[in-house]
Amino acid sequence: MYRIAFLLATSLAAQNWPQFRGPNAAGVADYSVFPERWSETENVAWKTPIPGMAWSSPILWGDRIYLTTAVTKGDIEPPKKGLYFGGNRGKVTDEHRLLVMALDAKTGKIIWEREVWKGVPPQSRHLKNSFASETPVTDGNMIYALFGNNGLWALTKDGKIAWTLPLDANNTRYGWGTAASPVLHQGRLYILKDNDDSSHLLSVDAKTGRVIWKADRADEKSNWSTPFIWQHDGKTEIVTTGTVKNRSYDLDGKVIWEFGGMSTIAIPTPLERFGLLFLTSGYVGDDNRPVFVIKPGAKG
Repeated sequence: MYRIAFLLATSLAAQNWPQFRGPNAAGVADYSVFPERWSETENVAWKTPIPGMAWSSPILWGDRIYLTTAVTKGDIEPPKKGLYFGGNRGKVTDEHRLLVMALDAKTGKIIWEREVWKGVPPQSRHLKNSFASETPVTDGNMIYALFGNNGLWALTKDGKIAWTLPLDANNTRYGWGTAASPVLHQGRLYILKDNDDSSHLLSVDAKTGRVIWKADRADEKSNWSTPFIWQHDGKTEIVTTGTVKNRSYDLDGKVIWEFGGMSTIAIPTPLERFGLLFLTSGYVGDDNRPVFVIKPGAKG
């Protein structure tokens, strides 16, 4: 199976797309010209086959696109459309190769491909998940790629591995796997590792891979939401959602505020707009699907 990278035939803007959901994790691109329609051939500038399977998003910095993928020699069961039960899969036995790749944004040509890990994944996954579901993040000089329970890798823009941070292999709800992406802020990476064994939030030195602090989230089980860096009034908060509690942390890993009330599954990443913070979970199988709006300055 291949994942295909598309580039629509519009002029490349100067705006970078450095992380999951782009600048400020808003999911908004400030371009002036968009195609009104496209297909596999219409309004496509190039198409490059990518080996393996991954749910991670490509990121863009300057004239380069970075992405991750997981490649196996074994058969890949294709995902099914729609809402259904029975997507749980058991222990994996096939060897996988975890890759980070760089592509030329103008031509789609593969510039480099780096294998960061090879082996049998220590965890299972849902049919609608992959072993490369976490979107990488970059500051233009380094690329940071998280592969769930397998670890975190820092690579130079030329594809050389600068450091590796191994991570514990934890069980997830029904063996669904992992998905929360890393975020980068002022030289630190923040990794939310909610699982059924030992949930926690990590702060990691982006230069060395050293763990600066670890905030315990013992009451939380598996969640798949990426942390959000909320900056307001000269302050910075690391906001996380959870099935037990939504929490905001300061840059030292101390809780600023927390409250419950989410759905039984927490996946969407928080969003800031109009000076307010928006949080939701909205699991379709739950009657409780709230949206919370938070003003700056909340405590307790």
